[in-house]
Amino acid sequence: MDILALKQKMGLRQLVGESAPFLEEIEKIPMVAQCDVSVLITGETGTGKELVARAIHYLSPRAGSPFVPASCGAIPVELAENELFGHVQGAFTGAASAQTGLIQEANGGTLFLDDVDCLPLLAQVKLLRFLQEKEYKQLGSPKFRHADVRVVAATNVELEKSVRQGKFRQDLFYRLNVIPLTLPPLRERKGDLPSLACHFLEKYCAEFNREMKEFAPDAVRKLVGYDWPGNVRELENVIERAVVFSRESIIYSSEVTLPNQEKIKPQESFRASKSRIVAQFERRYIQDLLQVHQGSVTNAAKAAQKNRRTFWELIRKHKIDVQRYRPAAP
Repeated sequence: MDILALKQKMGLRQLVGESAPFLEEIEKIPMVAQCDVSVLITGETGTGKELVARAIHYLSPRAGSPFVPASCGAIPVELAENELFGHVQGAFTGAASAQTGLIQEANGGTLFLDDVDCLPLLAQVKLLRFLQEKEYKQLGSPKFRHADVRVVAATNVELEKSVRQGKFRQDLFYRLNVIPLTLPPLRERKGDLPSLACHFLEKYCAEFNREMKEFAPDAVRKLVGYDWPGNVRELENVIERAVVFSRESIIYSSEVTLPNQEKIKPQESFRASKSRIVAQFERRYIQDLLQVHQGSVTNAAKAAQKNRRTFWELIRKHKIDVQRYRPAAP
C-alpha cells in the first residue's frame, strides 16, 4: 500500500464529526503532523486519542516507518524501563537473550505512549533524557544507543495536577506538552452523534456482510438522549451490537441497548410519539403481510382490506422493498 492510500485509510477520514470543539482540534492535525515535535493528547477514555495519534503519524513524513502503540498503564511498574529501552543479554537473572525495547522498534517512526501518567518516576527520568538527547541505554549496557523517534503521548488525567502531587515530573510534562491537543467528550458534541452512528453502521454492516441498514428516528433520538460516559468507543460498541442482532433493514430503538436507561430524556411531544408508533406499526404490519403472501401486493392488500393503490402508497411511504419478499426465481 502506498503512502497516499495509507493517508486515506489511516488519516483524517476516520475522524468523523463537524462540531466546533472537535473540529478546532482536528484541524490542527495536518499542520502538527508535518512538524517533528512531541504531542500530548488529552481527553476522557474512549474519545479517540490513539486514532488521532495514528492520524498524526500517517499524515507525517514518518508514515512509511513503524507506528508503535504502548499502553503504559498495562506495563508492570518494575518492567517499564525494560519495555521502553530493552536490555542486553545477562542484564538480570533470566535475561538469556537481548530485547530491543519499544523505542528501538519505533526507530524512524512514532512511539505512542497511552496513559503516560502511569510511568514510574525512574522511567520518566530516562524518557526525558531520550526526548532531549535522542539517546538511551539498554538495561545492563554501558553504551548509549541512538534512535530517531517521534513521541506522541496521551492521558485521561490532568497532568498538571499529577505534577503538583509529585507523581509526574514537571520537566517531562513540559517536554511532552509542546503541542497539546484536547479531545472533547461525546456529550459535548451531540451534533456529531448521527454521523458517527452512521459511520459505525456502515463499518459493521460491511464487516459482517450484512445488508446496509439505516436508523429509525426513534433510535437516533435514543442515541442523542444518552450521555455516553464511554464516549465514541461506547457508541461504536452499541452500534456493533445492534448490527449483530438486527434482523431488518432498519435499526429501531428497541435494538439499541444502553445501560442506565433512566438517564435517557424524552425529547418528543405526545403527537410526535404517537405518529412514530403508528408509523412503526404500519411498517411492520405491511412487512408481515408481504411475508405471508410472498410479496404479492394484491393478496396482501386484500388481507388488509385495502384497495391495491392505497396499499401501494403505504409501501412507498415506508420505503419497503417488495422484491425481497418474493420467492427467488428458479
